[in-house]
Amino acid sequence: MNEIVAESDLVFITLDTLRYDIAQKLWEEGKLPHFSKWLSPNGWEQRHTPGSFTYAAHHAFFAGFLPTPIAPKKHPRLFATRFAGSETAVSNTCTFDAPNIVEGLQQKGFKTICLGGVGFFNKKTPLSNVFPSLFEESYWDESFGVTHKYSTQVQLEKAADLLEKNPSPVFLFINISALHQPNYFYLKNTSEDSIEDSLQSHSAALEYVDSQLPILMNALNKRKQTFVICSADHGTTYGEDGYTGHRIGHPKVWTVPYLEVLLTKRS
Repeated sequence: MNEIVAESDLVFITLDTLRYDIAQKLWEEGKLPHFSKWLSPNGWEQRHTPGSFTYAAHHAFFAGFLPTPIAPKKHPRLFATRFAGSETAVSNTCTFDAPNIVEGLQQKGFKTICLGGVGFFNKKTPLSNVFPSLFEESYWDESFGVTHKYSTQVQLEKAADLLEKNPSPVFLFINISALHQPNYFYLKNTSEDSIEDSLQSHSAALEYVDSQLPILMNALNKRKQTFVICSADHGTTYGEDGYTGHRIGHPKVWTVPYLEVLLTKRS
């Protein structure tokens, strides 16, 4: 990661609330053509998240604790903030003398930019300013949020515009809100009298996100080199074992899809 950080832009995308089983099922069915083409040609990696809801998971992420591979052993990390006793920060780990990786990357000359999605990024309260305040620039409006049907299109159009305006190196973080409830409106012919989120609408939301991915990928193709991390922050339940939602210790919440890929400019 030290070599990559020295030569690349960094893009970190969290697909808020996306379940691993749904992501992998759609990939296997060929329903995520743009993810398959650019980011996940071999499908999604199954990992364990460090947090069962958005706030907890992102605090861990920004400290360098990304979702952990599921194999039962110690796994070296890509990024770390220096502290005594760390057993997963190794020589190849990009380690910062900073309280978080955002500030660490800024110290290395990166322009740090946040594009918020769910409520923890909306900057309307002191709590929802915690994550945006880590970055040099942060953006959020209602069209980025969970109630806006075309939020991913708006978010990625903003991301493409920011990439065009900012020379390398850039650390761009994007929290995609479309998977989070409510997502019923991604199903066709949904009656307003029978509004209900489901695994089917969760799946439809991910297919929508996939349809918008070229907006970002075309912008990244203009960059020399970009390291992309794309992951859910946590999953969620839709009635399994009587549970609905997240912030609970259920396998559907703790198991998340993950990918990382180094993109180089195509001729």
